[in-house]
Amino acid sequence: MTEAEWAALLRAANAGDARAYGRFLHAITPMLRGLVRARGGSLGPEGCEDIVQEVLLAIHLKRHTWRSDAPLRPWLYAIARHKVIDAFRARGRRVDLPIGDFAELLPADPGPDPTEAGDALRMISRLDPRSAEIVKAIGIDGEEIAETSRRLEMTEGAVRVVLHRAFKRLAALRERHLE
Repeated sequence: MTEAEWAALLRAANAGDARAYGRFLHAITPMLRGLVRARGGSLGPEGCEDIVQEVLLAIHLKRHTWRSDAPLRPWLYAIARHKVIDAFRARGRRVDLPIGDFAELLPADPGPDPTEAGDALRMISRLDPRSAEIVKAIGIDGEEIAETSRRLEMTEGAVRVVLHRAFKRLAALRERHLE
């Protein structure tokens, strides 16, 4: 599509033609994507795509500022150029490197996942108090069933039943959470 065709579509869009506006945005996006990649390639593919989206949003918000008797391409280039500059300013002196390139050099400590206990406690807190206490004592603190039964003045069988039912409720809560 030529610049004249883009301009005709934007004129129609500014006059209220929604279909023309959709065609205009669809037509200019590949050109904008190429321009942003050429000027902001060091921002990476994701960063460039974010800028393209910001350019399209800026065009949407400022389309009324384009003078229909003026060339369209310089107006589009100016918006794209400013958005690329804004992205570089926002990044500052920071250098972004994909962590995947260093994953083998930076192995995780073999210790437990630090978020695991918080997640477990949050789920356990949704149980009734007695069930929560038993699950925490046996499942997290590592207490023996016999010890828990003595401390809570319950039979070992009753502790096992409460523990089993609590695990079933936790599994059901997890399933609902994943849906």
